[in-house]
Amino acid sequence: MIKELAEIDIKPGQEQAFEAAAAIARDLFLGSKGCIAFRLHRSIEQPSRYRMFVEWETIEDHMIEFRNSDAFLEWRRLCGPHFQSPPRVEHLLIIVEGHNEPAADSIAAE
Repeated sequence: MIKELAEIDIKPGQEQAFEAAAAIARDLFLGSKGCIAFRLHRSIEQPSRYRMFVEWETIEDHMIEFRNSDAFLEWRRLCGPHFQSPPRVEHLLIIVEGHNEPAADSIAAE
């Protein structure tokens, strides 16, 4: 699995419009070959900065299949007008990961 990380700076004042467009665009990603998950995060310290995480089965699913698709063109049509500058994109591999599990006592109490 590959994680795509895109850092996206939005024109100040267009945050809500971008978020609405990204909510629509989410389904473009999720309907694409090899897309596993889509998440959009907003910076607390820099409210016009977002980080988009997309999980792909392979890097080719992102760079070849998605980037050459109508879904990519529609993503850019919806969200592109709000970009302050082009997104900065990297591909990541998970090296170390961990999650806290709920305590057994709290599960029994529910």
